[in-house]
Amino acid sequence: MSEISTETVKKTVEALKRNNMEAFFCQSAEEVPTLVKNLMKKGDTVTHGGSVTLEQTGVTKLLANGEYNYLDRNAPGLTREQIEEIYRKSFTADVYLTSANAVTESGELYNVDGNSNRVAAILYGPKSVIVVVGYNKIVKNINDAVARVKRCAAPQNTVRLNCDTYCAKTGKCVSLEKEGSMLPDGCRSEQRICCNYVVSAMQRQKNRIKVIIVGEELGY
Repeated sequence: MSEISTETVKKTVEALKRNNMEAFFCQSAEEVPTLVKNLMKKGDTVTHGGSVTLEQTGVTKLLANGEYNYLDRNAPGLTREQIEEIYRKSFTADVYLTSANAVTESGELYNVDGNSNRVAAILYGPKSVIVVVGYNKIVKNINDAVARVKRCAAPQNTVRLNCDTYCAKTGKCVSLEKEGSMLPDGCRSEQRICCNYVVSAMQRQKNRIKVIIVGEELGY
């Protein structure tokens, strides 16, 4: 990372701590599984949201190593009903792992979801939430976080998920074509993934949310 990026990460880590979230920095993706393991206990019930970052860092492989009660939403052969049941069981998990769509320099997490099982679990339910993000997801403020989702995260995720949406076809949200567009503006597709918008700021439950910033570009 550049010196500017290093200073930005330090600033963001301190801001997250002021917002009652634990915050950590890993220089590389290879360091992440060891840190995550130290934040969990053997036998914990663990699960996660959909995340390219967790795959890239090897966290999902860690969860499947047999030391945990792993609620695996991606297990082969699951029906839609079984996946939905895992979503519901996630709310009583010991540890929920995810990434974030953006992290502001002021220590806020910004997440946008379609099914919204992920944002729901971040907000309430699991005893501990571990958020793993590449430094590329750090933005100046919430306005920049909103723009990041509309221009980067949503288009790339809709392509990954084979969604029939405007942003999957054009690389940006349709709302950007509209002057003075508002945060929830978007397409009318039944496969739209931007349905609920959540900002996690100052937390009442200190250190329930743990954020690991990685010194690599990860995820979308």
